[in-house]
Amino acid sequence: MRASLPILSLVVFCACAPREAPELASQPFSELASPAGFQSGEPFLAADMSGAVHMTWIERTGDSTHAVRYARLDGDSWSAPSTIIERRDLFVNWADFPAVIATPSGRLVVHWLQRSGAGRYAYDVRVAQSTDRGATWSEGSVLHTDRSAGEHGFVAMWLAPGDSVRAAWLDGRQMSGGHGEGAMTVQSVALAADGSTGAEHALDVRSCDCCQVAATVTSSGPVVAYRDRTEDEIRDIVVVRQVNGAWTEPTAVHNDGWKIAACPVNGPALAARGDTVAIAWFTGAQDTARVRVAFSVDGGATFAPPIRIDAGAPAGRVGISLDTDGEAVVSWLERVPPEDAEVRVRRVTRTGELGLPFTVSRTRAARASGFPRIVRQGDALIAAWTVPGDSARVHVGRLSLAALR
Repeated sequence: MRASLPILSLVVFCACAPREAPELASQPFSELASPAGFQSGEPFLAADMSGAVHMTWIERTGDSTHAVRYARLDGDSWSAPSTIIERRDLFVNWADFPAVIATPSGRLVVHWLQRSGAGRYAYDVRVAQSTDRGATWSEGSVLHTDRSAGEHGFVAMWLAPGDSVRAAWLDGRQMSGGHGEGAMTVQSVALAADGSTGAEHALDVRSCDCCQVAATVTSSGPVVAYRDRTEDEIRDIVVVRQVNGAWTEPTAVHNDGWKIAACPVNGPALAARGDTVAIAWFTGAQDTARVRVAFSVDGGATFAPPIRIDAGAPAGRVGISLDTDGEAVVSWLERVPPEDAEVRVRRVTRTGELGLPFTVSRTRAARASGFPRIVRQGDALIAAWTVPGDSARVHVGRLSLAALR
């Protein structure tokens, strides 16, 4: 989507202090060898039921050629990277990146963006599968029925019954010619094991244009979160749930009241365990940049008041995971003057207790840093992030969860 839209300077440079500013803790952390090569970025992490971690990323392979690549982490060792797709017409976007999900049978499903026409924002979501642990991949197919030369992206995937996968994405089918005259929508569809898709469902007919969609599955059913957009440009985070086969109306997680006449390119992150749901998001409401976390104990039907977890100057770009106790670990980018940023993580409980923040890595606040990702692997957290520059590369590390208490 249009990740080039401006962000108000008051959000970018705000350094208002949160309730407390504890010193950074020193925690056991080790950087792992990364399977990604130089000139790589846009990582994504997913864990499966066996404890393996799957990663996709993008590498530049030529002057105008990119490849979507995959590797699997078992213990401390990565599988040999495989190439899912390599083309000159991939739509490469710092905020809208490929992702992978593993089904209970071991089937892998991945999505990426590929241009569909000559227009600047003409691109489709394409999906492919692997049944041999990522060694080879099927030919890609278009996820959605809309074939207009417009915007389709920011996909979230989750597991559905029958070893199938369901996806939700931002869809520009109402935007005439892809130039923004209409509203962005949120669509959803099921992807069966044979690669076929079911009927599409519109989850929302007016959403923010270019913030990530997030999804998770609770004991009560799936929950999808995204940034909404009202007629008077309030862009707060909402959730929809699938209950008894039907999707609910969008409900605000919290009424931040962020009025902004441009997409902030900063979507939410979701995690669930049973009917406990944790959501993290960025807001610039009241001229104050904040990263917030809220919990639900009823499958996302209602959320408790939010908890602020940043250190006063966040860039957002959040990630979240839940441990076995239902406590959340949140990642985000914190701005560090003059132009740097740090990938930070901290624990937060449902009662609002905050662990000491830990800095995973120094990086840049620029778009080239992308969105750091985190996923839980047993009693540890696996993190992936990009350090941009002439030798830009995706880095990977492991952090003890116990050390964050």
